[in-house]
This record gives sequence, C-alpha cells and structure tokens, in this order.
Amino acid sequence: MKVTAIIAAAGAGRRMKADRPKQLFVLNNTPILIYTIRKFDACRIIDSVIVAAPRESVEEIRALVNAAGFSKPISVIQGGEHRQDSVSTAVGHLDPSVTVVAVHDAVRPFVSVEEIEAVVQKAAKTGAAILAVPIVDTVKQVEKDVVDATLAREHLVLAQTPQAFRVEILREAFERARKDEYFGTDESSLVERMGRSVSIVRGSERNIKITRPSDLVLARVLLEEEQASK
Repeated sequence: MKVTAIIAAAGAGRRMKADRPKQLFVLNNTPILIYTIRKFDACRIIDSVIVAAPRESVEEIRALVNAAGFSKPISVIQGGEHRQDSVSTAVGHLDPSVTVVAVHDAVRPFVSVEEIEAVVQKAAKTGAAILAVPIVDTVKQVEKDVVDATLAREHLVLAQTPQAFRVEILREAFERARKDEYFGTDESSLVERMGRSVSIVRGSERNIKITRPSDLVLARVLLEEEQASK
C-alpha cells in the first residue's frame, strides 16, 4: 500500500474576518498549516503529502514547507476556487503507484497520528472511511426559524478529516460530480452519492477545525497540552 495525504489549504479567512488565509495564522510562532503537515510527516503509513494552496499563497507556503525540514516529500500545488476543485486537482498530481489517498483540512492541526493511521487502514480494507464523532447536543431540524423536528442523535455524527479512499473510488467520485455539476461539502458526500458505503472511524473532540476567532483560543490551549505531553 502506498498512501499520499492531500492537505486542503486553499480556503480563505472570511469567517476569521481576516484578509489572510486562516491556515497561515500563527500559533506560538508557527503557522497552523505547518503543525498540520507535521502530523502526516510523523505518520509511518503516509508516504508523501500534497498541499493544495491558494494561488496567492503558493510561493509563501512552498517556502514555509522547504524551511520546515520535513522528512517526507511535500509538494505544494495551486488549488482551485472551491475545496472540491482543489482536492480534485491534487488527485491529478498523484503518483500512479499511490493506492490510498487521505484528504485533510489544513486547519485541523490536532488530529493524532494514530487517528490518521486508523482511517487509512480502514479505507484500504473497505474502500472509504472518515473520522467522525458522536453528536452530544440535541439537534433540531428547522423551517423558517421554526422547529420542524428533533433528530435522533444515535443516527448522527459530526464528520471530521482525514477522509481516506482507495484512489480509484475517489477518482470516480470526482468524475461523476464534475459531469453532474455537483458540489459536495466533503469528499465523503461525493462517494456516498455513488451508492458506496463509507466506514466510520471514531475521531476525537480535540480534532477541531480552526475557522473562527474563538477557535484560536481553544487551539492555543490544545497546543500547550500537546507540547506538554511530549
């Protein structure tokens, strides 16, 4: 098995209310993106990493990656307008020998090496797998600001990344989405619509996605805990 991780880093900082990509925000003098790549660089099951970056940040990110001294091959490519475009472009850059691809959000730096390995191993066996955590809050379905229904929590999870797939499955999913002009919110949704099953691997509440200013406060706490544990 040969595995490449695709880091989706082409997002903007709109929800951060910033004009700088959120993956380049700095925690303890290091950009969030570098913390994220480190997890994949440390994972024995990952052979290489492709970073899909915003057009205006490709050279900056390439310089950061080169300066970080990673042990595995890390390539930086220009992503697209949407996440789906970026990941699809990165899939086109995969080495022909790659059999499994793991797609991860650039702003999820607290995923563990063990979680990465577990979801990749599951995808290698079943074809598709994602990290996810159970929902603990009561979830309401609404219509025009009025509660329409209360959803059963035992049937709901919060999807995380990495989301891992055998390469041929993900390629087919992107091709069908392109033909149908369909845009999903994650890679799993593209695979699901083909009628394929996607396995769940239990994730962690620590695997947060840093998208809002308040997330940075929690991120600093998690980073301190992570560094103290080492």
